[in-house]
Amino acid sequence: MRKQAPNVEIDLSALQRKDKGAFARLVDAHSPQIYRLGLKMLGNEQDAEDVLQETFIKAYQNIESFEGRSKISTWLYRIALNESLMRLRKRTDAQVDLDAGIETDDGEIIPRQIVDWCCLPEKELMSHESRQAIQRAITALSDANRAAFLLRDVEGLSTREAAEVLEISESALKVRLMRARLKLRELLTEYFSERMPESTP
Repeated sequence: MRKQAPNVEIDLSALQRKDKGAFARLVDAHSPQIYRLGLKMLGNEQDAEDVLQETFIKAYQNIESFEGRSKISTWLYRIALNESLMRLRKRTDAQVDLDAGIETDDGEIIPRQIVDWCCLPEKELMSHESRQAIQRAITALSDANRAAFLLRDVEGLSTREAAEVLEISESALKVRLMRARLKLRELLTEYFSERMPESTP
């Protein structure tokens, strides 16, 4: 599931001189990941295209301010994520936070119901219908927890890198990620439990 950006040599000094060839290589190297993040955050191809375009426009305009203390991919993810969140906030439909979970007395967050998917036929997990159900579940996460899940589990960033993109501590990232994973299992339980083989206990 995890997909890393290709390891492409990026000449930061050339980028900061606004060298068009260097910038074209940057766009080619990172467009698929930026588009995918926008699509998963917003669930709309046109919005994802807009996020992709705005990300690289802003990167070009502000490249002089990038100091190289983090990876350039981390910086691009941060721009794309901010663009995605701005668009989410502009939407008129109410954003319902389905990610609260159930909190125990000692503060542990647990889902209401869990089903073991180990025995599901692979064709059920990989079907178009199942992928749509998974995407709907991801979309139903809170913005913050969805971003943590996408950066860490879909894009394959390390805990440190994902925390840098979100500008939070690594421990806060881990909490968001745990909540996202648990909530996804809860949201998908009913869907997949209906598809469990009859012989499954």
